[in-house]
Amino acid sequence: MNTRNHSGETGPALDPRHRVLREELARKIARFIGSEEKRVTDIPGLTLVRRTVPTAPACVTYKPSLAVIAQGQKRVDLGQTTFLYDESRFLLTSIDLPIVSQVIEATQETPFIALALDLEMTLVRELLSMEEVRTPPVQPDSPAMAIGKTTVELLSACCRLVDLLYSPADIPVLSGLIQREIIYRLLRGVEGARLRAIATHGDQSHRTAKAIAWLRANYAQPLRVEALAQIAGMGLSTLHHHFRALTAMSPLQYQKHLRLQAARGRMLIDGLDAATAAFEVGYESASQFNREYSRFFGQPPMRDIRSLRSSAAAPLEPVRVE
Repeated sequence: MNTRNHSGETGPALDPRHRVLREELARKIARFIGSEEKRVTDIPGLTLVRRTVPTAPACVTYKPSLAVIAQGQKRVDLGQTTFLYDESRFLLTSIDLPIVSQVIEATQETPFIALALDLEMTLVRELLSMEEVRTPPVQPDSPAMAIGKTTVELLSACCRLVDLLYSPADIPVLSGLIQREIIYRLLRGVEGARLRAIATHGDQSHRTAKAIAWLRANYAQPLRVEALAQIAGMGLSTLHHHFRALTAMSPLQYQKHLRLQAARGRMLIDGLDAATAAFEVGYESASQFNREYSRFFGQPPMRDIRSLRSSAAAPLEPVRVE
């Protein structure tokens, strides 16, 4: 298994301002979230998270987003690649990716404290249209997930974004400006190259992202990879190559992950039984669903749901794939 936990750059933690800003961000998030484990804020796309114990691995789907940790450490598995990020490294996700997520460093005295910010592709394209924005070239076959160094400038922008939660009247005017700054700083880094490629019309990554978006919206339908290649405007082998490069899985595996996560959400949130949830997400055989669910989540469907409902280590948010 590959492990990625750095970007090859010099560490911003050497700058004394980094520690000051990180501690300031942790205090601001902790003050606002209180004893809650998760708070979806009034700032569009901004979610705050706090955990006082390590969590069990949770199968979820990450949207295009930035995750910044103010305190603690987290592990994300994408296929056979493990991403470790912490107080000095952020996680950037450029497309919807089914992953396994786990908080691995958190205590009552020193909780895990982080923020997640959804990234709007319209804002990414808006910034890319400006001649002044220079971005590094994308590395071939790099995945749509990357670890990068959390710079002083990025921490400063995150602090100012969280500050708006204490002055709600300023959110409509200023939150968009700060989010543009954050995206700008991501695009200027090596890790932002894949985000740029996915947002750029005509790029192979952008074409593959179109196929991924269609599959996410239509995961319950039978999958014809030939039709998916037509949607992307790519040859079959080219689509397979780029799809696996971005997501670390084949289109069929990606669809299976979406179906299983959606079924889990339907059972957990809507109270459906296993057979009904299986058919709703596109399975024709309940026994096949049970086998694949048990392999994916480690136990049969209803036992897993009972476990989630009774366990304090349940996922922060059950995934609902619409």
